Amino acid sequence: MSTFDRQPQGTYSVAGTRAEAGIDQGLRTYMLGVYNYMTFGLALTGFFALATSMLATTTDPSAAVASMGNGQMLTQLGVTLYGSPLKWVVMLAPLGMVFWLSARVQSMSASTARTMFMAFAAVMGISLSSIFLVYTGGSIARVFFITAAAFGSLSIFGYTTKKDLSGWGSFLFMGLIGIIIASIVNIFMASSALQFAISVIGVLVFAGLTAYDTQQIKEMYYEGDSSDVSTKKSVMGALRLYLDFLNMFLMLLSLFGNRE
Repeated sequence: MSTFDRQPQGTYSVAGTRAEAGIDQGLRTYMLGVYNYMTFGLALTGFFALATSMLATTTDPSAAVASMGNGQMLTQLGVTLYGSPLKWVVMLAPLGMVFWLSARVQSMSASTARTMFMAFAAVMGISLSSIFLVYTGGSIARVFFITAAAFGSLSIFGYTTKKDLSGWGSFLFMGLIGIIIASIVNIFMASSALQFAISVIGVLVFAGLTAYDTQQIKEMYYEGDSSDVSTKKSVMGALRLYLDFLNMFLMLLSLFGNRE
C-alpha cells in the first residue's frame, strides 16, 4: 500500500516539474518578445528623429529658409514641421495612434498589430525630432544611457519581485493624469519652475510605472494562449514599456540636458 502511495506522488512531482519548466520557458520567450519589440521601436524612433532633424536643419546659409533664436538654420521642411500649424498634427498624431491601437488591437491580426506599433514608433520619432534642435547631441546620448540603466534596473525589479505592485496602479495613474494636466497648462504659462516640478514628478511616476507595468505584463502571460494572442500581448506590453522609457527619458532630458 505504501508503494502505491509513493508512486503517484513521484509521478506527480516529475509531471509538475516538467509543466513548471514549460511555463518558465514560455514566459521567458514571451518577455523576450516584449523587450525585442520595445527595443526595435526605440531604435526606429531614434532613427526617424535624427533623420528628420538632419533634413529639417542645415549649416549652409544659402539653403536656409529661416533661423531659430539659438542660431539653428531651418530648411523648408524644418519651417513646415516646426513653424506651421502642421506642428500640432505632428505633436498629437502619436497620441491619437496610441489610443487607436489600444482600442483596436483585439480585433487586429498579430502582423497588423506589429506593423501599427512600428508605424507609431516612426511617427513618434518625427514628433521628437525637435529635441535635436534644443539639446546638444552629447547630452541626448548621455541622458539616453542614464535612462537605459535606470529602466533596466526598474524593469528587472518588477519582473523578479515577489511583492504585489498592483496597489501602485491607482496612485501612479493619478500622478500621470496630474502630469498631463500640468503639462497642458504649462504650454500657455511657459513657467520654468512648473516645468522643473513636472520633470521631477514625472521621473518618479514613470520609474514606478516601469516596475508596475513589467509585473503586469508578466502576469498577462498564459501558457494556453495561441501564437496570435501571445504576439498581440507582446506588442501591447512593448508599447507600455516603450512609453515608460520614452517619457522617463524626456523628463530626465528636461532636467539634465544641455541646451543648444
